[in-house]
Amino acid sequence: MKTLAIGLMSGTSLDGLDICFAEFEKQDRWTFQILKTETLPYSENWENKLKNSIHLSAEELLELHSEYGFYLGEQVLQFIKKYQLENISLIASHGHTVFHQPQRKFTLQIGDGRAIKIATGLPVVYDFRSQDVLMDGNGAPLVPIGDELLFPAYNACLNLGGFSNISLTSNGKRIAFDIAPVNIVLNKLAQQLGKGFDEHGNLARKGKINKNLLDQLNSLDFYRQQHPKSLGIEWCNRYIFPVLENIEVLDSLATFTEHIARQISNVINEYEIKDILFTGGGAYNSFLVEKIKAKTKSNIIIPEKEIIEYKEALIFAFMGVLKMNNEINVLSSTTGSTADHSSGIIA
Repeated sequence: MKTLAIGLMSGTSLDGLDICFAEFEKQDRWTFQILKTETLPYSENWENKLKNSIHLSAEELLELHSEYGFYLGEQVLQFIKKYQLENISLIASHGHTVFHQPQRKFTLQIGDGRAIKIATGLPVVYDFRSQDVLMDGNGAPLVPIGDELLFPAYNACLNLGGFSNISLTSNGKRIAFDIAPVNIVLNKLAQQLGKGFDEHGNLARKGKINKNLLDQLNSLDFYRQQHPKSLGIEWCNRYIFPVLENIEVLDSLATFTEHIARQISNVINEYEIKDILFTGGGAYNSFLVEKIKAKTKSNIIIPEKEIIEYKEALIFAFMGVLKMNNEINVLSSTTGSTADHSSGIIA
């Protein structure tokens, strides 16, 4: 049976709202077809609201949770009308992460799914991470269920988004973990030079690697921790941004790009990965990709634009389909939770 679903993804790098309308079908295995996609850039007002949400009072944050939910609903409604979409079974929304502290048993993705339902009149699945955190998991990464069931042809899938995360099969089990910050740091540095992001890594190419800074970054405790493990903006605020403050911006970009490449290639080499699918905005950073290729023997596959840009939104749509069928959509082997489970709230 075919199911039509819309997935919504808002990443930590605040590039905009990704919307993916896709068809899913299960016969011998799950297959998918991406039918329509769109990225809606945030207005300066919304970008500032989301960026500063971490500093809001509890009351202000609750207000934004509702307001952003209605905003998401309105954007989806316009998307549906624009492309005259029909027979949609559900909307699955990741929301926008404000806090992510699984060690303290909480994670918060704002954008109330009930508001999306009120705005669109369609069933909504939202809040995919909280249940996992309550079950002693990291609440991340969640995408590996989609990697395993929708992209079985690759040994591993690597997402280069706000953070880099990888999922692969090791000893018969799917494992996944965050590797290092990527665009959440590179974009912030590029913005200091008046650019939205470092296109193709051309700014980083102009800088010089600062060896002391590189050694400092590579020696951070996180990189020695065993998986499952995940990163959040709080970690960058504490460990990354302060050490970049007194370094020339171009040199920071060059050094941090080298740092990312080194951490990613360390993982690829450790697991002897043969074929790896690269997605996320960082897949367009040719300087970063060149550096990773130079440090590994892996066959790196950069897919078509729709997969690069919308794989996460696609997989959240898929996770919504699994939740509606009461099927497992979160793997304990990737998050560290006490059991595999079917996560998300249905509105």
